Amino acid sequence: MIELQWLVPLLPLLSAVLVHTLSGSLGKRVAQLSVAFGTLTVLVAAIGLFGYFGHTGGAVWQGGFLPGGAESGGFSGWGSLLHDPLSHIMSLVVAGISLIVHVYSIRYMSEEPGYARFFVLLDLMTASILLMVSAGDLVTLLIAWHLVGVFLYFLLGHNTESKPAQRYAFWTFITYRIGDLPLVLAAVILYQAYGVIDFPTLFARIAENPNATTVFGMPVTTTTALLVAFSAFAKSAQFPLHTWLPYTMEGPTPVSALMHAGIVNAGGFIINRFAPVFVHADGVLHLLFVVGLITALIGSVLMLTQNDIKKSLGYSTMGQMGFMVMECGLGAFSLAIFHLIAHGLFKGTMFLSAGNVIGEARRSDGVPHNPLYTFLVERKPASARLPWLMIGLVTLVVPLAILILAHWFVAADFFQKQGAIVLLFFGWITGVQVLFATHRLDSSNPIRLMVMILLSFALIVVGYTVIGHAFENFLYPDEAFRNAIYHAAGIDTVTFDGLVLLLALIVVGGWLASYLKSRNRSLWSARFTGLQLALYSLISREFYVADVYDRLALSLIALSKRLNVMLRWY
Repeated sequence: MIELQWLVPLLPLLSAVLVHTLSGSLGKRVAQLSVAFGTLTVLVAAIGLFGYFGHTGGAVWQGGFLPGGAESGGFSGWGSLLHDPLSHIMSLVVAGISLIVHVYSIRYMSEEPGYARFFVLLDLMTASILLMVSAGDLVTLLIAWHLVGVFLYFLLGHNTESKPAQRYAFWTFITYRIGDLPLVLAAVILYQAYGVIDFPTLFARIAENPNATTVFGMPVTTTTALLVAFSAFAKSAQFPLHTWLPYTMEGPTPVSALMHAGIVNAGGFIINRFAPVFVHADGVLHLLFVVGLITALIGSVLMLTQNDIKKSLGYSTMGQMGFMVMECGLGAFSLAIFHLIAHGLFKGTMFLSAGNVIGEARRSDGVPHNPLYTFLVERKPASARLPWLMIGLVTLVVPLAILILAHWFVAADFFQKQGAIVLLFFGWITGVQVLFATHRLDSSNPIRLMVMILLSFALIVVGYTVIGHAFENFLYPDEAFRNAIYHAAGIDTVTFDGLVLLLALIVVGGWLASYLKSRNRSLWSARFTGLQLALYSLISREFYVADVYDRLALSLIALSKRLNVMLRWY
Protein backbone atom coordinates (compact mmCIF):
# COMPACT_ATOMS: atom_id res chain seq x y z
CA MET A 1 0.00 0.00 0.00
CA ILE A 2 2.82 2.39 0.85
CA GLU A 3 4.33 2.09 -2.63
CA LEU A 4 1.13 3.59 -4.07
CA GLN A 5 1.79 6.90 -2.30
CA TRP A 6 3.89 8.13 -5.21
CA LEU A 7 0.71 8.10 -7.31
CA VAL A 8 -0.94 10.73 -5.10
CA PRO A 9 1.09 13.73 -6.38
CA LEU A 10 1.72 12.14 -9.80
CA LEU A 11 -1.94 11.66 -10.76
CA PRO A 12 -2.83 15.40 -10.67
CA LEU A 13 0.38 16.12 -12.59
CA LEU A 14 -0.57 13.57 -15.25
CA SER A 15 -4.06 15.06 -15.35
CA ALA A 16 -2.63 18.53 -16.03
CA VAL A 17 -0.53 17.20 -18.92
CA LEU A 18 -3.48 15.36 -20.49
CA VAL A 19 -5.88 18.29 -20.06
CA HIS A 20 -3.42 20.60 -21.77
CA THR A 21 -2.69 18.11 -24.55
CA LEU A 22 -6.31 17.13 -25.26
CA SER A 23 -7.99 20.49 -24.74
CA GLY A 24 -8.10 21.16 -28.47
CA SER A 25 -9.94 17.93 -29.31
CA LEU A 26 -12.08 17.50 -26.17
CA GLY A 27 -13.02 21.13 -25.57
CA LYS A 28 -14.80 21.63 -22.28
CA ARG A 29 -15.00 17.89 -21.73
CA VAL A 30 -11.47 18.10 -20.34
CA ALA A 31 -13.13 19.07 -17.05
CA GLN A 32 -14.58 15.57 -16.74
CA LEU A 33 -11.10 14.17 -17.38
CA SER A 34 -9.67 16.30 -14.60
CA VAL A 35 -12.47 15.27 -12.21
CA ALA A 36 -11.87 11.59 -13.04
CA PHE A 37 -8.18 11.90 -12.13
CA GLY A 38 -9.16 13.82 -8.98
CA THR A 39 -11.46 10.98 -7.95
CA LEU A 40 -8.70 8.45 -8.55
CA THR A 41 -6.33 10.56 -6.44
CA VAL A 42 -8.78 10.55 -3.53
CA LEU A 43 -9.12 6.76 -3.76
CA VAL A 44 -5.35 6.22 -3.78
CA ALA A 45 -4.91 8.63 -0.84
CA ALA A 46 -7.65 6.82 1.10
CA ILE A 47 -6.06 3.43 0.38
CA GLY A 48 -2.71 4.78 1.57
CA LEU A 49 -4.21 6.11 4.81
CA PHE A 50 -6.10 2.93 5.67
CA GLY A 51 -3.08 0.87 4.67
CA TYR A 52 -0.98 2.85 7.13
CA PHE A 53 -3.33 1.85 9.97
CA GLY A 54 -2.16 -1.72 9.51
CA HIS A 55 1.51 -0.69 9.38
CA THR A 56 3.33 -1.12 12.69
CA GLY A 57 6.83 0.01 11.77
CA GLY A 58 6.36 3.76 12.20
CA ALA A 59 7.25 6.35 9.57
CA VAL A 60 8.69 5.04 6.28
CA TRP A 61 11.07 7.01 4.07
CA GLN A 62 10.77 6.26 0.35
CA GLY A 63 13.90 7.10 -1.67
CA GLY A 64 14.02 9.82 -4.25
CA PHE A 65 15.36 10.49 -7.74
CA LEU A 66 19.09 10.33 -7.03
CA PRO A 67 20.86 7.11 -5.95
CA GLY A 68 21.38 6.44 -2.29
CA GLY A 69 19.05 6.73 0.64
CA ALA A 70 18.63 8.06 4.10
CA GLU A 71 21.66 6.14 5.31
CA SER A 72 24.07 7.70 2.84
CA GLY A 73 23.33 11.27 3.88
CA GLY A 74 24.07 14.36 1.84
CA PHE A 75 21.86 15.18 -1.11
CA SER A 76 21.31 11.52 -2.01
CA GLY A 77 17.67 10.66 -2.38
CA TRP A 78 16.11 14.08 -2.83
CA GLY A 79 12.67 13.90 -4.34
CA SER A 80 11.65 11.43 -1.63
CA LEU A 81 8.38 10.85 0.21
CA LEU A 82 7.77 10.38 3.92
CA HIS A 83 4.99 8.00 4.90
CA ASP A 84 3.76 8.98 8.34
CA PRO A 85 0.36 9.82 9.84
CA LEU A 86 0.72 13.53 9.06
CA SER A 87 1.46 13.04 5.35
CA HIS A 88 -1.29 10.45 4.85
CA ILE A 89 -4.07 12.36 6.62
CA MET A 90 -3.13 15.62 4.89
CA SER A 91 -2.98 13.92 1.48
CA LEU A 92 -6.52 12.60 1.86
CA VAL A 93 -7.86 15.96 3.05
CA VAL A 94 -6.17 17.94 0.25
CA ALA A 95 -7.23 15.47 -2.43
CA GLY A 96 -10.81 15.46 -1.14
CA ILE A 97 -11.16 19.24 -1.02
CA SER A 98 -9.52 19.54 -4.45
CA LEU A 99 -12.03 17.08 -5.91
CA ILE A 100 -14.95 19.10 -4.53
CA VAL A 101 -13.48 22.28 -6.03
CA HIS A 102 -12.99 20.52 -9.38
CA VAL A 103 -16.62 19.40 -9.50
CA TYR A 104 -17.86 22.87 -8.53
CA SER A 105 -15.68 24.51 -11.19
CA ILE A 106 -17.22 22.53 -14.08
CA ARG A 107 -20.25 24.82 -14.23
CA TYR A 108 -18.88 27.85 -12.40
CA MET A 109 -16.05 28.42 -14.89
CA SER A 110 -17.97 27.33 -18.00
CA GLU A 111 -18.50 30.90 -19.26
CA GLU A 112 -15.02 32.11 -18.37
CA PRO A 113 -12.18 32.34 -20.89
CA GLY A 114 -9.28 29.95 -20.44
CA TYR A 115 -11.46 27.05 -19.28
CA ALA A 116 -8.88 24.33 -19.95
CA ARG A 117 -6.06 26.50 -18.61
CA PHE A 118 -7.93 26.86 -15.31
CA PHE A 119 -8.15 23.09 -14.84
CA VAL A 120 -4.49 22.68 -15.78
CA LEU A 121 -3.51 25.18 -13.09
CA LEU A 122 -5.90 23.58 -10.60
CA ASP A 123 -4.32 20.18 -11.18
CA LEU A 124 -0.80 21.59 -10.90
CA MET A 125 -1.72 23.34 -7.67
CA THR A 126 -3.16 20.11 -6.25
CA ALA A 127 -0.03 18.19 -7.25
CA SER A 128 2.20 20.80 -5.57
CA ILE A 129 0.26 20.72 -2.29
CA LEU A 130 0.23 16.92 -2.26
CA LEU A 131 3.98 16.85 -2.89
CA MET A 132 4.51 19.38 -0.11
CA VAL A 133 2.61 17.39 2.54
CA SER A 134 4.33 14.13 1.47
CA ALA A 135 7.88 15.46 1.02
CA GLY A 136 10.52 13.33 2.72
CA ASP A 137 13.46 15.71 2.47
CA LEU A 138 14.31 19.40 2.61
CA VAL A 139 14.89 19.90 -1.12
CA THR A 140 11.57 18.34 -2.15
CA LEU A 141 9.76 20.36 0.51
CA LEU A 142 11.34 23.61 -0.67
CA ILE A 143 10.46 22.92 -4.32
CA ALA A 144 6.83 22.13 -3.48
CA TRP A 145 6.61 25.05 -1.03
CA HIS A 146 7.76 27.43 -3.77
CA LEU A 147 5.50 25.97 -6.48
CA VAL A 148 2.41 26.41 -4.32
CA GLY A 149 2.96 30.18 -4.33
CA VAL A 150 3.69 30.26 -8.07
CA PHE A 151 0.54 28.38 -9.09
CA LEU A 152 -1.56 30.36 -6.62
CA TYR A 153 -0.40 33.54 -8.34
CA PHE A 154 -1.58 32.26 -11.73
CA LEU A 155 -4.88 31.02 -10.32
CA LEU A 156 -5.68 34.28 -8.54
CA GLY A 157 -4.81 36.21 -11.71
CA HIS A 158 -6.72 33.84 -13.97
CA ASN A 159 -8.87 36.73 -15.21
CA THR A 160 -6.17 38.70 -17.04
CA GLU A 161 -8.56 41.58 -17.77
CA SER A 162 -9.19 42.37 -14.11
CA LYS A 163 -6.66 44.86 -12.77
CA PRO A 164 -7.58 44.28 -9.09
CA ALA A 165 -7.16 40.53 -9.57
CA GLN A 166 -3.72 41.02 -11.12
CA ARG A 167 -2.68 43.50 -8.45
CA TYR A 168 -3.61 41.35 -5.48
CA ALA A 169 -2.32 38.19 -7.12
CA PHE A 170 1.06 39.91 -7.36
CA TRP A 171 0.69 41.09 -3.75
CA THR A 172 0.14 37.48 -2.69
CA PHE A 173 3.10 36.34 -4.78
CA ILE A 174 5.43 38.84 -3.08
CA THR A 175 4.20 37.85 0.40
CA TYR A 176 4.74 34.19 -0.40
CA ARG A 177 8.26 34.90 -1.59
CA ILE A 178 8.88 36.60 1.75
CA GLY A 179 7.70 33.38 3.36
CA ASP A 180 9.96 31.26 1.16
CA LEU A 181 13.23 32.91 2.16
CA PRO A 182 13.20 31.96 5.87
CA LEU A 183 12.44 28.32 5.03
CA VAL A 184 15.31 28.19 2.51
CA LEU A 185 17.66 29.66 5.10
CA ALA A 186 16.42 27.16 7.71
CA ALA A 187 17.12 24.27 5.31
CA VAL A 188 20.65 25.59 4.67
CA ILE A 189 21.37 25.86 8.40
CA LEU A 190 20.06 22.35 9.09
CA TYR A 191 22.14 20.84 6.28
CA GLN A 192 25.23 22.75 7.34
CA ALA A 193 24.82 21.55 10.94
CA TYR A 194 23.79 17.92 10.43
CA GLY A 195 24.91 17.06 6.88
CA VAL A 196 21.68 15.38 5.71
CA ILE A 197 18.45 16.47 4.06
CA ASP A 198 16.10 13.51 4.57
CA PHE A 199 13.74 14.02 7.49
CA PRO A 200 14.12 10.71 9.39
CA THR A 201 17.91 10.99 9.62
CA LEU A 202 17.79 14.73 10.20
CA PHE A 203 15.33 14.49 13.09
CA ALA A 204 17.29 11.59 14.61
CA ARG A 205 20.49 13.65 14.57
CA ILE A 206 18.69 16.64 16.07
CA ALA A 207 17.49 14.42 18.94
CA GLU A 208 21.07 13.16 19.45
CA ASN A 209 22.65 16.63 19.33
CA PRO A 210 20.04 19.36 19.97
CA ASN A 211 22.69 21.83 21.20
CA ALA A 212 24.52 22.23 17.87
CA THR A 213 25.43 25.79 16.93
CA THR A 214 25.64 27.68 13.66
CA VAL A 215 27.22 31.00 12.63
CA PHE A 216 28.03 33.41 15.47
CA GLY A 217 27.38 30.58 17.92
CA MET A 218 23.61 30.71 17.54
CA PRO A 219 21.76 27.49 18.49
CA VAL A 220 20.63 25.60 15.40
CA THR A 221 17.28 24.42 16.74
CA THR A 222 16.14 27.82 18.03
CA THR A 223 17.32 29.65 14.92
CA THR A 224 15.71 27.12 12.59
CA ALA A 225 12.46 27.07 14.54
CA LEU A 226 12.32 30.86 14.40
CA LEU A 227 12.84 30.86 10.62
CA VAL A 228 10.21 28.16 10.10
CA ALA A 229 7.81 30.18 12.26
CA PHE A 230 8.36 33.32 10.15
CA SER A 231 7.73 31.29 7.01
CA ALA A 232 4.50 29.95 8.51
CA PHE A 233 3.43 33.48 9.48
CA ALA A 234 3.63 34.66 5.87
CA LYS A 235 1.85 31.64 4.38
CA SER A 236 -0.90 31.54 7.02
CA ALA A 237 -1.65 35.29 7.05
CA GLN A 238 -0.46 36.03 10.58
CA PHE A 239 -0.37 39.64 11.76
CA PRO A 240 1.11 41.84 10.32
CA LEU A 241 1.65 39.74 7.14
CA HIS A 242 -2.08 39.14 6.73
CA THR A 243 -3.09 41.89 4.34
CA TRP A 244 -2.86 39.76 1.18
CA LEU A 245 -5.50 37.27 2.34
CA PRO A 246 -8.73 39.34 2.51
CA TYR A 247 -7.86 41.19 -0.72
CA THR A 248 -7.54 38.11 -2.92
CA MET A 249 -11.31 37.81 -3.42
CA GLU A 250 -11.12 39.11 -6.98
CA GLY A 251 -9.98 35.65 -8.02
CA PRO A 252 -12.45 32.90 -8.98
CA THR A 253 -14.54 31.54 -6.11
CA PRO A 254 -13.22 27.96 -6.56
CA VAL A 255 -9.70 29.31 -6.07
CA SER A 256 -10.79 31.10 -2.91
CA ALA A 257 -12.33 27.88 -1.62
CA LEU A 258 -9.16 25.86 -2.33
CA MET A 259 -6.93 28.59 -0.93
CA HIS A 260 -8.83 29.06 2.33
CA ALA A 261 -9.50 25.35 2.75
CA GLY A 262 -6.00 24.09 2.05
CA ILE A 263 -3.29 26.51 0.95
CA VAL A 264 -3.46 28.97 3.85
CA ASN A 265 -3.25 26.04 6.25
CA ALA A 266 0.30 25.35 5.07
CA GLY A 267 1.64 27.23 8.08
CA GLY A 268 0.11 24.75 10.51
CA PHE A 269 1.44 21.86 8.47
CA ILE A 270 5.01 23.17 8.26
CA ILE A 271 5.13 23.74 12.04
CA ASN A 272 3.99 20.16 12.62
CA ARG A 273 6.48 18.80 10.08
CA PHE A 274 9.30 20.46 12.03
CA ALA A 275 7.87 19.49 15.42
CA PRO A 276 11.13 17.69 16.42
CA VAL A 277 12.88 21.04 15.98
CA PHE A 278 10.33 23.05 18.00
CA VAL A 279 10.67 20.59 20.89
CA HIS A 280 14.14 22.03 21.51
CA ALA A 281 13.12 25.68 20.92
CA ASP A 282 10.67 26.56 23.69
CA GLY A 283 11.01 30.32 23.31
CA VAL A 284 9.77 30.15 19.73
CA LEU A 285 6.60 28.39 20.87
CA HIS A 286 5.84 31.37 23.11
CA LEU A 287 6.21 33.64 20.08
CA LEU A 288 3.78 31.42 18.17
CA PHE A 289 1.24 31.79 20.97
CA VAL A 290 1.49 35.59 21.10
CA VAL A 291 1.35 36.10 17.32
CA GLY A 292 -1.48 33.58 16.96
CA LEU A 293 -3.49 35.22 19.74
CA ILE A 294 -3.11 38.71 18.24
CA THR A 295 -4.01 37.40 14.78
CA ALA A 296 -7.06 35.54 16.10
CA LEU A 297 -8.38 38.65 17.86
CA ILE A 298 -7.77 41.02 14.95
CA GLY A 299 -9.15 38.61 12.34
CA SER A 300 -12.29 37.91 14.37
CA VAL A 301 -12.93 41.62 14.98
CA LEU A 302 -12.38 42.64 11.34
CA MET A 303 -14.63 39.82 10.16
CA LEU A 304 -17.59 41.42 11.96
CA THR A 305 -17.21 44.80 10.24
CA GLN A 306 -17.13 43.70 6.58
CA ASN A 307 -20.01 44.27 4.16
CA ASP A 308 -18.56 41.91 1.54
CA ILE A 309 -19.29 38.25 2.24
CA LYS A 310 -16.08 36.89 0.68
CA LYS A 311 -13.92 39.47 2.44
CA SER A 312 -15.67 38.63 5.70
CA LEU A 313 -14.86 34.96 5.12
CA GLY A 314 -11.27 35.97 4.39
CA TYR A 315 -10.89 37.67 7.76
CA SER A 316 -12.63 34.70 9.36
CA THR A 317 -9.91 32.49 7.89
CA MET A 318 -7.29 34.85 9.28
CA GLY A 319 -8.80 34.51 12.74
CA GLN A 320 -8.95 30.71 12.48
CA MET A 321 -5.34 30.55 11.31
CA GLY A 322 -4.46 32.62 14.36
CA PHE A 323 -6.15 30.06 16.60
CA MET A 324 -4.27 27.29 14.78
CA VAL A 325 -0.86 28.92 15.34
CA MET A 326 -1.81 29.70 18.93
CA GLU A 327 -2.58 26.01 19.49
CA CYS A 328 0.88 25.15 18.20
CA GLY A 329 2.33 27.69 20.62
CA LEU A 330 0.56 25.90 23.47
CA GLY A 331 2.08 22.58 22.46
CA ALA A 332 -1.17 21.19 21.03
CA PHE A 333 0.36 20.37 17.64
CA SER A 334 -2.10 17.60 16.84
CA LEU A 335 -5.02 19.84 17.80
CA ALA A 336 -3.79 22.37 15.24
CA ILE A 337 -3.95 19.71 12.50
CA PHE A 338 -7.42 18.68 13.68
CA HIS A 339 -8.43 22.35 13.57
CA LEU A 340 -6.83 22.67 10.12
CA ILE A 341 -8.87 19.79 8.71
CA ALA A 342 -12.16 20.87 10.28
CA HIS A 343 -11.69 24.47 9.16
CA GLY A 344 -10.71 23.42 5.64
CA LEU A 345 -13.89 21.43 5.13
CA PHE A 346 -16.05 24.08 6.77
CA LYS A 347 -14.58 27.13 5.07
CA GLY A 348 -14.40 25.49 1.65
CA THR A 349 -18.13 24.78 1.86
CA MET A 350 -18.86 28.36 2.90
CA PHE A 351 -16.95 29.83 -0.03
CA LEU A 352 -18.66 27.54 -2.52
CA SER A 353 -22.02 28.58 -1.02
CA ALA A 354 -21.24 32.32 -1.03
CA GLY A 355 -22.75 32.80 -4.48
CA ASN A 356 -26.04 31.25 -3.39
CA VAL A 357 -26.16 33.53 -0.35
CA ILE A 358 -25.57 36.60 -2.50
CA GLY A 359 -28.19 35.49 -5.03
CA GLU A 360 -30.73 34.83 -2.31
CA ALA A 361 -30.08 38.25 -0.77
CA ARG A 362 -30.66 39.93 -4.14
CA ARG A 363 -33.97 38.12 -4.64
CA SER A 364 -35.22 38.84 -1.14
CA ASP A 365 -37.18 42.06 -0.57
CA GLY A 366 -36.14 42.26 3.07
CA VAL A 367 -34.40 40.52 5.93
CA PRO A 368 -36.17 37.68 7.73
CA HIS A 369 -37.58 38.82 11.07
CA ASN A 370 -36.85 35.70 13.06
CA PRO A 371 -35.97 35.69 16.80
CA LEU A 372 -32.25 35.76 16.14
CA TYR A 373 -32.56 38.83 13.90
CA THR A 374 -34.81 40.53 16.44
CA PHE A 375 -32.27 39.97 19.19
CA LEU A 376 -29.07 40.79 17.31
CA VAL A 377 -30.24 43.70 15.13
CA GLU A 378 -33.37 45.27 16.57
CA ARG A 379 -32.25 44.63 20.16
CA LYS A 380 -35.79 43.96 21.30
CA PRO A 381 -35.99 42.24 24.68
CA ALA A 382 -37.13 38.65 24.79
CA SER A 383 -40.70 38.02 25.92
CA ALA A 384 -39.64 35.44 28.52
CA ARG A 385 -36.22 35.09 30.12
CA LEU A 386 -34.71 33.23 33.01
CA PRO A 387 -33.57 35.22 36.08
CA TRP A 388 -30.26 36.97 35.46
CA LEU A 389 -28.48 35.58 38.53
CA MET A 390 -29.53 32.03 37.71
CA ILE A 391 -28.38 32.22 34.10
CA GLY A 392 -25.14 33.85 35.24
CA LEU A 393 -24.30 30.91 37.48
CA VAL A 394 -25.27 28.42 34.78
CA THR A 395 -23.16 30.06 32.09
CA LEU A 396 -20.12 30.20 34.34
CA VAL A 397 -20.26 26.82 36.05
CA VAL A 398 -21.80 24.40 33.54
CA PRO A 399 -19.37 24.90 30.58
CA LEU A 400 -16.38 24.61 32.92
CA ALA A 401 -17.76 21.43 34.50
CA ILE A 402 -18.48 19.84 31.12
CA LEU A 403 -15.01 20.67 29.78
CA ILE A 404 -13.18 19.39 32.86
CA LEU A 405 -15.18 16.17 33.15
CA ALA A 406 -14.85 15.39 29.43
CA HIS A 407 -11.08 15.76 29.39
CA TRP A 408 -10.62 14.03 32.74
CA PHE A 409 -12.59 11.05 31.46
CA VAL A 410 -10.35 10.71 28.39
CA ALA A 411 -6.94 11.69 29.84
CA ALA A 412 -6.50 12.19 33.57
CA ASP A 413 -3.05 13.79 33.15
CA PHE A 414 -4.42 16.42 30.75
CA PHE A 415 -4.57 19.06 33.49
CA GLN A 416 -0.89 18.75 34.32
CA LYS A 417 0.02 20.60 31.12
CA GLN A 418 -0.09 24.38 31.01
CA GLY A 419 -1.08 24.51 27.36
CA ALA A 420 -4.01 22.21 28.02
CA ILE A 421 -5.23 24.50 30.81
CA VAL A 422 -5.07 27.54 28.52
CA LEU A 423 -7.04 25.67 25.87
CA LEU A 424 -9.61 24.73 28.51
CA PHE A 425 -9.81 28.39 29.49
CA PHE A 426 -10.58 29.50 25.94
CA GLY A 427 -13.10 26.68 25.56
CA TRP A 428 -14.77 27.82 28.76
CA ILE A 429 -14.90 31.43 27.57
CA THR A 430 -16.48 30.35 24.29
CA GLY A 431 -19.10 28.28 26.10
CA VAL A 432 -19.92 31.14 28.47
CA GLN A 433 -20.30 33.56 25.57
CA VAL A 434 -22.65 31.26 23.66
CA LEU A 435 -24.86 30.50 26.65
CA PHE A 436 -24.95 34.08 27.86
CA ALA A 437 -26.04 35.33 24.43
CA THR A 438 -28.57 32.64 23.55
CA HIS A 439 -30.46 32.76 26.84
CA ARG A 440 -31.82 36.16 25.81
CA LEU A 441 -33.43 34.84 22.63
CA ASP A 442 -37.18 35.03 22.40
CA SER A 443 -38.64 31.73 23.56
CA SER A 444 -41.97 30.60 24.90
CA ASN A 445 -40.17 27.99 27.03
CA PRO A 446 -36.78 29.37 28.09
CA ILE A 447 -36.02 26.41 30.38
CA ARG A 448 -36.39 23.93 27.53
CA LEU A 449 -34.25 26.20 25.33
CA MET A 450 -31.42 26.26 27.88
CA VAL A 451 -31.60 22.51 28.43
CA MET A 452 -31.31 21.87 24.69
CA ILE A 453 -28.38 24.29 24.45
CA LEU A 454 -26.58 22.61 27.34
CA LEU A 455 -27.15 19.12 25.91
CA SER A 456 -25.85 20.24 22.52
CA PHE A 457 -22.81 21.84 24.12
CA ALA A 458 -22.09 18.71 26.17
CA LEU A 459 -22.43 16.47 23.11
CA ILE A 460 -20.07 18.63 21.07
CA VAL A 461 -17.46 18.84 23.84
CA VAL A 462 -17.50 15.12 24.58
CA GLY A 463 -17.30 14.17 20.89
CA TYR A 464 -14.56 16.70 20.23
CA THR A 465 -12.57 15.58 23.27
CA VAL A 466 -12.70 11.88 22.39
CA ILE A 467 -11.85 12.49 18.73
CA GLY A 468 -9.16 15.03 19.61
CA HIS A 469 -7.28 12.72 21.98
CA ALA A 470 -7.56 9.79 19.55
CA PHE A 471 -6.22 12.04 16.78
CA GLU A 472 -3.32 13.08 18.99
CA ASN A 473 -2.40 9.44 19.63
CA PHE A 474 -2.55 8.75 15.89
CA LEU A 475 -0.36 11.67 14.79
CA TYR A 476 2.19 11.39 17.59
CA PRO A 477 2.03 7.85 19.02
CA ASP A 478 5.17 8.41 21.13
CA GLU A 479 3.86 9.61 24.51
CA ALA A 480 7.27 10.89 25.54
CA PHE A 481 7.41 13.11 22.46
CA ARG A 482 3.92 14.47 23.14
CA ASN A 483 4.91 15.34 26.69
CA ALA A 484 8.12 16.95 25.43
CA ILE A 485 6.12 19.27 23.16
CA TYR A 486 3.88 20.38 26.04
CA HIS A 487 6.94 20.82 28.25
CA ALA A 488 8.62 23.02 25.62
CA ALA A 489 5.53 25.24 25.53
CA GLY A 490 5.52 25.71 29.31
CA ILE A 491 6.41 28.88 31.19
CA ASP A 492 7.28 29.58 34.81
CA THR A 493 4.45 29.25 37.32
CA VAL A 494 4.27 32.93 38.32
CA THR A 495 3.99 34.11 34.72
CA PHE A 496 1.43 31.43 33.92
CA ASP A 497 -0.78 32.29 36.90
CA GLY A 498 -0.55 35.98 36.08
CA LEU A 499 -1.55 35.31 32.47
CA VAL A 500 -4.58 33.27 33.49
CA LEU A 501 -5.61 35.93 36.03
CA LEU A 502 -5.27 38.70 33.43
CA LEU A 503 -7.40 36.82 30.91
CA ALA A 504 -9.99 36.07 33.60
CA LEU A 505 -10.20 39.74 34.57
CA ILE A 506 -10.67 40.76 30.93
CA VAL A 507 -13.48 38.23 30.51
CA VAL A 508 -15.22 39.19 33.75
CA GLY A 509 -14.89 42.87 32.87
CA GLY A 510 -16.47 42.32 29.48
CA TRP A 511 -19.23 40.24 31.05
CA LEU A 512 -20.04 42.95 33.63
CA ALA A 513 -19.92 45.65 30.94
CA SER A 514 -22.46 43.69 28.90
CA TYR A 515 -24.71 43.38 31.93
CA LEU A 516 -24.45 47.09 32.81
CA LYS A 517 -25.20 48.04 29.22
CA SER A 518 -28.34 45.90 29.22
CA ARG A 519 -29.48 47.39 32.54
CA ASN A 520 -28.85 51.03 31.75
CA ARG A 521 -28.40 51.66 28.06
CA SER A 522 -28.83 55.44 28.25
CA LEU A 523 -26.02 55.86 30.77
CA TRP A 524 -23.78 53.57 28.71
CA SER A 525 -24.50 55.45 25.50
CA ALA A 526 -23.82 58.83 27.02
CA ARG A 527 -20.41 57.85 28.37
CA PHE A 528 -19.08 55.56 25.68
CA THR A 529 -20.54 56.75 22.37
CA GLY A 530 -17.39 58.69 21.49
CA LEU A 531 -15.17 55.77 22.38
CA GLN A 532 -17.32 53.38 20.37
CA LEU A 533 -17.19 55.63 17.31
CA ALA A 534 -13.41 55.98 17.54
CA LEU A 535 -13.01 52.23 17.91
CA TYR A 536 -15.31 51.57 14.96
CA SER A 537 -13.37 54.06 12.85
CA LEU A 538 -10.13 52.27 13.69
CA ILE A 539 -11.62 48.86 12.87
CA SER A 540 -13.25 50.06 9.65
CA ARG A 541 -9.81 51.15 8.44
CA GLU A 542 -8.52 47.68 9.36
CA PHE A 543 -6.12 49.14 11.94
CA TYR A 544 -4.37 51.10 9.14
CA VAL A 545 -2.02 48.20 8.39
CA ALA A 546 -2.68 48.30 4.64
CA ASP A 547 -2.29 52.10 4.68
CA VAL A 548 1.12 51.76 6.32
CA TYR A 549 2.20 49.30 3.63
CA ASP A 550 0.96 51.66 0.89
CA ARG A 551 2.90 54.54 2.42
CA LEU A 552 6.04 52.39 2.62
CA ALA A 553 5.61 51.36 -1.02
CA LEU A 554 5.27 54.98 -2.13
CA SER A 555 8.32 55.94 -0.08
CA LEU A 556 10.39 53.18 -1.70
CA ILE A 557 9.27 54.29 -5.17
CA ALA A 558 10.20 57.91 -4.40
CA LEU A 559 13.58 56.79 -3.07
CA SER A 560 14.25 54.72 -6.18
CA LYS A 561 13.46 57.73 -8.38
CA ARG A 562 15.94 59.85 -6.47
CA LEU A 563 18.60 57.16 -6.79
CA ASN A 564 17.96 56.96 -10.53
CA VAL A 565 18.52 60.70 -10.84
CA MET A 566 21.60 60.71 -8.62
CA LEU A 567 23.22 57.76 -10.39
CA ARG A 568 22.00 58.84 -13.85
CA TRP A 569 20.25 55.52 -14.53
CA TYR A 570 17.31 57.22 -16.24
